[in-house]
Amino acid sequence: MLTRMTLHPDLTLPSAEDFERLTPEELAAQMRPLVGTLGARLGIELTGVGRERVSARMPVEGNRQPAGRLHGGASLALAEELASIGSWMNLDPQRQVAVGVDISATHVRGAGQGFVTGEAVLSYRGRTLMVWQVEIKDERGRVTSLARCTCNVISTGA
Repeated sequence: MLTRMTLHPDLTLPSAEDFERLTPEELAAQMRPLVGTLGARLGIELTGVGRERVSARMPVEGNRQPAGRLHGGASLALAEELASIGSWMNLDPQRQVAVGVDISATHVRGAGQGFVTGEAVLSYRGRTLMVWQVEIKDERGRVTSLARCTCNVISTGA
C-alpha cells in the first residue's frame, strides 16, 4: 500500500525564474526555517541555495553532547538538511520529492562554541538518486566533519 507524502504547509521552493534572477544568498534569505522541523529546532540558517551547492550555519549552543562539544548527530542532521534541500532544488515539486536514504560522516575535530557552517556540493545527479558531499567547518574555517549523503528521488504519482 502506497502512502501519500504530506508536505509541510509552509514549504515554498524557488521557481526557475528565481534561479535566473537571484543570487544563492538571496534565494537562501527567502527560504525560512519550517516550524516544527528538526532544522528549525537545531537553529539551521540557510546562507546560500543553488542546484549544485547549498550552505548554512548552525549554532553549537543547544546542539552539544554531554562532553560540551557539538554533537555528531547535530552535524549529521545539518549535512542531511543541506543535501535534502539541494535535492529539492533539482526536482519538480508537483511530481517528485527527495528524502535522505544514506548518510555517513567522519568527525575530525570538535567544535565547542559559536557556529559551524556546512556546505553541500552535488556529486552525482541521477534520475532517482542524488549524492552530496558535505563539509562542516568551525568559525576558524577548520573542518570538523566530512559527510556524504544520498537522497532518493520519489515520484508522487501526480
